[in-house]
Amino acid sequence: MEFCGGFLVGYLLFSCFAITCYGVTFSSLQRTLIVSASSPKGHVLKAGEDQLTIKWAFNQTFPFGTDSTYKTIKLNLCYAPISQKDRSWRKSVDDLNKDKTCQHKIVAKPYTPSNNSFTWTIETDVPTATYFVRVYALDEREIQVGYGQNTDATKVVDLFEIRAISGRHVSLDIASVCFSVFSVVSLAVFFYLEKRKGNVTDENGKS
Repeated sequence: MEFCGGFLVGYLLFSCFAITCYGVTFSSLQRTLIVSASSPKGHVLKAGEDQLTIKWAFNQTFPFGTDSTYKTIKLNLCYAPISQKDRSWRKSVDDLNKDKTCQHKIVAKPYTPSNNSFTWTIETDVPTATYFVRVYALDEREIQVGYGQNTDATKVVDLFEIRAISGRHVSLDIASVCFSVFSVVSLAVFFYLEKRKGNVTDENGKS
């Protein structure tokens, strides 16, 4: 009995150590949350302007009590495979401590099983790419214990595109055009005056 008790304690300690040091793997998580993401603007959104409404709830097809350890919900904006290609800094890794799929944190909220919704104004630092939303359920130790996402397992449906802020505004474009026109006109006037001055000098020299 003492041996079994000691083995159990050792196993639990090892499990805690493994989770803390090596992290949770995405493949070990169950998809226990139903997630949707929508916008009145459709599937092409502008950073800093448009909004995304995210809804999530516990999937009732799982046995009662599956979500008993859920304490926090974290919403994340994640890169779709098409925007990860040839970009190692966005690479998906099974170890969630090393995973770079979901780099943009949207919000963290206390867990409730149903009627959850959050409207997010896309932040100005979000780069142009194709995205989906993933929601993680965390326990009291802030460790992932479940998840859900608004796309399928292959991450090819219900994706949306976000276009980054270009950094240019209409007023700046107008000012740029005005300065360009002013420069051209000034240069033309300069050459005209120089030519006229030269003609006057030639006439004076002949006289």
